[in-house]
Amino acid sequence: MIDLAAYGSLFLAALGAASILPFQSEPVLVALLLAGGQPPWLLVLVASIGNVLGSVTNWVLGRWIHRWRDRPWFPVTPAMLARAEGWYHRWGRWSLLLSWAPFGGDALTVIAGVLREPFWAFLLLVTIAKTARYVVLAWLTLGLA
Repeated sequence: MIDLAAYGSLFLAALGAASILPFQSEPVLVALLLAGGQPPWLLVLVASIGNVLGSVTNWVLGRWIHRWRDRPWFPVTPAMLARAEGWYHRWGRWSLLLSWAPFGGDALTVIAGVLREPFWAFLLLVTIAKTARYVVLAWLTLGLA
């Protein structure tokens, strides 16, 4: 039987984890995998979709971020934005394969939007990175359990 609460909480945790919010989806996925009530492939799929959609939200925000950069409440200084843009220019779209990383991964997805990375390339690379992370986590969890 499908437990919508389990899948819903995993989806929301993965969506939030890809945003600027301080969420983590890995503990939720690991707990659900260890509980054993749902197929692992479906849990990985739900987590991946949520996390990729969160990154797409970041990309969209990045496309519009310049509109607010002169506002006093804007959380990123021009120097911080310039540093991130320089790093992205240096490594290019392939840096999106690090979008799964807990520190800096979400910033990469925003910068990809700022620098107008084509959506198809963004979506492909982020999907590969985010899904691979969850596949490895599931494999380690179930292999060590």
